[in-house]
Amino acid sequence: WLGSIGFRNDMQAVVYDRQGVNYCGRLWWMLKWAGHEAVAVLDGGWQAWQASGAPMQSGPPTALTATAFELQPSLARLIDANGVLSQLGRPEQTILDARAEARYRGEVEPLDPVAGHIPGALNRAFALNLGSDGCFKPAEQLRSEFAALLAGRNPASVVHHCGSGVSAIPNLIAMEVAGLGRATLYGGSWSDWCSDRTRPMAQG
Repeated sequence: WLGSIGFRNDMQAVVYDRQGVNYCGRLWWMLKWAGHEAVAVLDGGWQAWQASGAPMQSGPPTALTATAFELQPSLARLIDANGVLSQLGRPEQTILDARAEARYRGEVEPLDPVAGHIPGALNRAFALNLGSDGCFKPAEQLRSEFAALLAGRNPASVVHHCGSGVSAIPNLIAMEVAGLGRATLYGGSWSDWCSDRTRPMAQG
């Protein structure tokens, strides 16, 4: 598909949305997973672009000539439920849940059949990474906030998840902005985890 729209291996990709990096972040991650390092997030999204007075256009995009995009070795780390379960409770793994606090605690659950979280998971709602201007907080501030949350845990041990593997990405990107490296994504996230009632689950 990337080749069909004219995207090439030598291109710089810039992804954006108007939803606080919640959706374009997933595309950022998927391109990294496809082995494409040259992909960036437009800080502040579409709103920031408009506010800057930068040029805009409407109508269909300019068609590019189809090419052959070649998948490269993955630049993103992905783990499944069995991988998470095998390391549950061990210091080598720190689970970070990006859902809102009420969903994390199991007080509400609008989407999945079971409310709660993976035992031992820490909580950081993905919206906490952005300032009032919709841009990522400064790197030093993000580093300080993650350091306080991790409380001495190794940033390399972090496995990000959310409800369905989308809103976890802003946390993953924020850790990179903070200089803490590229962590792992549990793509199936809570929807996948709670689909098997034999897996341990917690509330509160």
